[in-house]
Amino acid sequence: MRCLVTGATGYLGGRLVPRLLAEGHQVRCLVRSPEKLRDVPWAADVEIVKGDVLGDLDEAMRDVEVVHYLVHSLQSKDFADADRKAAENTARAAERAGVRRIVYLGGLHPANVELSPHLASRKEVGEVFLRSKTPAVVLQAAVIIGSGSASFEMLRYLTERLPVMVTPRWVHNRIQPIAVRDVLRYLVDATTLEGHNRTFDIGGPDVLTYLEMMLRYAEVAGLPRRRVLPVPLLTPGLSSHWVNVVTPVPKSIARPLIESLVHEVVCRENDIREVLPGENTGFVKAVELALDKIRDANVETRWSGASLPGAPSEPLPTDPDWSGGSIYTDERERKTNATPERLWEVVEGIGGERGWYSFPLAWAVRGWMDRAAGGVGLRRGRRDANRLNVGEALDWWRVEEIERGHLLRLRAEMKVPGKAWLELRVAGNEGHGSTYRQRAVFVPKGLAGHLYWAAVWPFHGIVFGGMVRNIANEAELHKNFRKS
Repeated sequence: MRCLVTGATGYLGGRLVPRLLAEGHQVRCLVRSPEKLRDVPWAADVEIVKGDVLGDLDEAMRDVEVVHYLVHSLQSKDFADADRKAAENTARAAERAGVRRIVYLGGLHPANVELSPHLASRKEVGEVFLRSKTPAVVLQAAVIIGSGSASFEMLRYLTERLPVMVTPRWVHNRIQPIAVRDVLRYLVDATTLEGHNRTFDIGGPDVLTYLEMMLRYAEVAGLPRRRVLPVPLLTPGLSSHWVNVVTPVPKSIARPLIESLVHEVVCRENDIREVLPGENTGFVKAVELALDKIRDANVETRWSGASLPGAPSEPLPTDPDWSGGSIYTDERERKTNATPERLWEVVEGIGGERGWYSFPLAWAVRGWMDRAAGGVGLRRGRRDANRLNVGEALDWWRVEEIERGHLLRLRAEMKVPGKAWLELRVAGNEGHGSTYRQRAVFVPKGLAGHLYWAAVWPFHGIVFGGMVRNIANEAELHKNFRKS
């Protein structure tokens, strides 16, 4: 089939595309930033179209038979209105193009209760597609268990970091989680599903409370048994702040995830098993598989891969006029005896567990300040310990450009009154050794931006100066170690 995948740079979309290709389907990806797919291993096997589900979709829909719709404005303001308009626009374009079916992944929800705004929005999007002239398969899932998913990361960090768990009332509600591999199987198999225009509830074989999920996770991970301290007054809003403190998942994502669990989310029908038969993965096995992927540094996609609404997305300006004439820079360099290859290994491996090679306390405090202000902080980490791709999240940065062996450019997604970039460059020296060059760029927004730069400037010598020195020393240390 000729498929159009929207949300191909997201957690599920980035895993769905290679599986569609493996089944022999032709795939076109609709993305707002095509460069984010440049480094994925399947980029040469798909057609990439730049666009947006709120824009003109006629070219993207041309000759398409199946549309996989995996877009959801989880963190943006006015998300319900944006999601409805995007779904309506997609449905109209599909009708004009003669698309045979739309496949959409929504959220599992109970009947006859007041849903959270985000869950209600996902339900509304499914209804838009079901009312359109194009037949739609609307899959409805609860918690998705898989390496790198926001739901799994929240479960994992809450359990690992809290030997004594403060549990709100919602952790006692029943949930029917599903392994990410089973979600992907349903999405792929629905591509060729004929004669249906309806919703299908999808879930794994186990129905558990969230508390039981945490306790079973602890068993699989080899952790001591967790103690439970019930606190019935802990609301979803307060819970999201707690998740924001304990896990890498920011409260802007944690809150809608938690709000979707305030009611029981269990499949009301299992028709999908007759239509698309297959054995689903149990909860314990799904956790084991996810942890194996994490331990092997083989996480295919992560929740943090999606861009943050409102975060700076413009490329690094080359002309100060871009910002009205104001641009601040901090440029430093250091020659090393290390080879360019070894120096690049250090540069590309920066962040995450390895840190930023300079004044860890200052970076940690700045990360906590960012989390407190509603930002992402430093705890997003990185998907792979050694390799970065364009578009990936790296702590509070986004990889804007990477020229393997030479250049790593990061765009800040922290809360600052302006836009910021950090460039790390590697060059070979004549004869032997290499040079490390580092440039921080800040484009202020209003008076607050200028005051911010003035306030942090005295610390640049410690933070950025130390970073240059320590990165060079790290490269030389390993060089000498290898010689010995």
